[in-house]
Amino acid sequence: MVNLAAAIEKDGISAFRFDFAGNGESEGSFQYGNYYREVEDLHAVIQHFREQKFVITAIVGHSKGNIMYRVTEESLMDRLSTITHLACLSIPQDCRVLTVHGSKDETVPSEDALDFDKFITNHELHIVEGADHEFTHHQDELTSIVLKFIKPHNDKDTDKSKGTQHGRVDKPIRSRF
Repeated sequence: MVNLAAAIEKDGISAFRFDFAGNGESEGSFQYGNYYREVEDLHAVIQHFREQKFVITAIVGHSKGNIMYRVTEESLMDRLSTITHLACLSIPQDCRVLTVHGSKDETVPSEDALDFDKFITNHELHIVEGADHEFTHHQDELTSIVLKFIKPHNDKDTDKSKGTQHGRVDKPIRSRF
């Protein structure tokens, strides 16, 4: 994700990278599942940038990766109570979704991405042949796919941003590396 954030910024699009609570460099302890806390984290980040008058044109995410953790009853119930099909159907139809998945991903099977593709209305799916979970030897291909998805809509949103309720984007968001 660091390489992707750098490439997005190099292409003239402001980027901000963060870790959910308990993941990566963030504070807190990792918990299996806990999607509701992650939704709250993401909402807080979006709200912060909207209050600062930034227009958000894309949100890019990545798996938690290969993390060893202790499953608690609470975290297991959170995970089991998440119905992926219903979550996919709750995505607004005007929200474009891109999934890029590696065919050699041993952490999350590519069949999961194919399942998402069945349920998300405005979905674009790319299976990168030979890529693992981290896109170790496919960073350039990942970057190219994501930029092609973001770029046309970022240009259109930037032009519109001068008159939106969120104001003009006068200051760039600097990525945290």
